[in-house]
Amino acid sequence: MKHKCIIVDDEPLARELIASHLANFESFELVDSFENALQAYTYLETYDVDLIFLDIEMPLLKGNDFLKKLKNPPKVIFTTAYREYAIEGYELNVIDYLLKPITFDRFFVSIEKFRQLQSSKKEFTPITDNHIFVASGNKNIKIVFDEILYIESLKDYITIHLENEKLHHIKQNISVFEKLLNTDFVRVHRSFIIHTKKLNAYSKNEIEINHLEIPIGNSYKENWLNYLNSMILSNIRS
Repeated sequence: MKHKCIIVDDEPLARELIASHLANFESFELVDSFENALQAYTYLETYDVDLIFLDIEMPLLKGNDFLKKLKNPPKVIFTTAYREYAIEGYELNVIDYLLKPITFDRFFVSIEKFRQLQSSKKEFTPITDNHIFVASGNKNIKIVFDEILYIESLKDYITIHLENEKLHHIKQNISVFEKLLNTDFVRVHRSFIIHTKKLNAYSKNEIEINHLEIPIGNSYKENWLNYLNSMILSNIRS
């Protein structure tokens, strides 16, 4: 099965170069290419893709703003001539950040990062509504959702913090793990996912769980506000 990709870039030569690089990988398929983010946004309302090669400085809507508007974004590799967006790319959890002009060697590294991320999904077994099995060493360990306080990320690893003070360290990307959790969990920072039923207190910029103050990242404040609004509506209806 091929990985479906799109290119979003206002420069025709840049789109051609990325398409040319991508053509060297048989397991990847370029399904469409767009000169602005609004066209891509319309496309993604109807079709699913696995990977976006996304420019940042574009007319009408910048690539980083476009990415923030996607509710369930595919994996993204930024392609840009501007180094100053590297930090924001990290906060938005993109796979990689390619500086133009993009050489094939550097492009190859990005493709390998995507492949590794996809293969890491195999470390998890099918889940139910209340638990998941995760690979740890030569064992598959059962993690009950209600026992999780929060999940913390450090580069390619995550740490699952449990109520009984046990910790599980897993080689996994936090964005992959996030998609396997139920609706009791909310991503509030590039490095933290919290169990909403475990919080002790919160403020505009922080959430307290088990005496730990967890920061709310600027890119995730909308996630947190959406959760709070949904809870308020739920309480009103009940």
